[in-house]
Amino acid sequence: QVQLVESGGGLVQPGGSLRLSCAASTSISRIVPMGWYRQAPGKQRELVAVITSGGSTNYADSVKGRFTISRDNGKNTVYLQMNSLKPEDTAVYYCYGKRSIIDYWGQGTQVTVSS
Repeated sequence: QVQLVESGGGLVQPGGSLRLSCAASTSISRIVPMGWYRQAPGKQRELVAVITSGGSTNYADSVKGRFTISRDNGKNTVYLQMNSLKPEDTAVYYCYGKRSIIDYWGQGTQVTVSS
């Protein structure tokens, strides 16, 4: 069983920055890939960013150039640095990880971008 716990969400003004963290209860070297999804009210959950064990990354077009995903295997933590935030980035952000054939999700953290 893997537990993923997100933190770092909150209220930020447009153009601001936030860094989300996802702490895993076990070594993330065996959780591949790991990533971040988000779900806005009335919309489907969508992929934001994903990272492999080797550090390869992939991003949704809507966040390319603004968001950066990274992982620290020593701390069993994955991060999402979000810059130049826009109101349309408002959503609940979920950490995701896959180990073997099982998908794991965090409980979500709210990000609200508003003036």
